[in-house]
Amino acid sequence: VQLQASGGGLVQAGGSLRLSCATSGFTFSRYVMGWFRQAPGKEREFVAGISWSGGRPYYADSVQGRFTISRDNAEKTAYLQMNALKPEDTALYYCAAAATYGSMRSADFASWGQGTQVTVSS
Repeated sequence: VQLQASGGGLVQAGGSLRLSCATSGFTFSRYVMGWFRQAPGKEREFVAGISWSGGRPYYADSVQGRFTISRDNAEKTAYLQMNALKPEDTALYYCAAAATYGSMRSADFASWGQGTQVTVSS
């Protein structure tokens, strides 16, 4: 099982980035996909999750209305479109895969990518 997150970078506040999570080694269309983030000195937190078909996106309150999670089952890739970025969005962003659509806790996700850094300057 491999998950490869990419697309991070340095952006000014108000800007946008699109993260991608390319996967291999498992049946992507049967797994819930999620994005999490961890800022220095803070615990990892849930950002967004999406069901197998893409019909049930779920967001943390802090990103609702600014971030959009999506997936392409044919390409085995998940995405996180991030708009109106704020300095507090600065973190290492991880994608993860879960076998069931549950509470979206970190413990629900068995497979993780290596993370991609997002830095938002003020």
